[in-house]
Amino acid sequence: MLRLIHYSLDPFSRSIRLALAECGLVVELEDERPWAWRRDFLMLNPAGTLPVLAQRQGFVLAGAYAISEYLGDTHGKLNGEGPPRNLMFPGTAIERAEVRRLVDWFHVKMDQEASRYFLEERLYQRFSDFGRNTPDTDIIKAGRANLRYHLSYVSHLLEKRPWLAGDELSFADLAAAGHFSVLDYLGEVPWEEFPRAKTWYTVLKARPSFRPLLADRLPGVPPPEIYAELDF
Repeated sequence: MLRLIHYSLDPFSRSIRLALAECGLVVELEDERPWAWRRDFLMLNPAGTLPVLAQRQGFVLAGAYAISEYLGDTHGKLNGEGPPRNLMFPGTAIERAEVRRLVDWFHVKMDQEASRYFLEERLYQRFSDFGRNTPDTDIIKAGRANLRYHLSYVSHLLEKRPWLAGDELSFADLAAAGHFSVLDYLGEVPWEEFPRAKTWYTVLKARPSFRPLLADRLPGVPPPEIYAELDF
């Protein structure tokens, strides 16, 4: 049985939950608080980052990059009568490179410029033993400005593409969805200002792989009512 150590509102964990579901894999979920730095968890992943995919009495894969590449290599599905197709990184070598570029965009650039601002100020500080109860309003303001920049870039990508990296759903879409879904849970995404990005997110939100994410609830931090609505 596969075990995914994750946090429900961690963007990286969410991207892998989506990827696992798209590959048709059922996993056992195990919660881990990103701010806790527990010794037992650090023995699994000394970097202290989520997610971690483990097979009991087997392998341990740490981080969204490693896990997504593993899934792409091992859990493609047959494309008609041809060879197995890489679900996470489809297409030619150039097309796969574009997927990886965009995964890096969302899992590094967007995380550093937007997602992390909201998570640390609105969640991690609140629940940490050494955190603050009140978010830093300057940091939140900066995060909102940066978030609009990333929504604009998503809209730009979708001007000529049905999916972020090209003609097929890829891990680039799932990485982006991991971040936007967390910020959507926190009520921070101004979807109405970016209709093209909203349409893309609506299509993703309707996929069966997204349903468990829409059912997530963090005690004491409820999402907006529209969070779970497919037609929002």
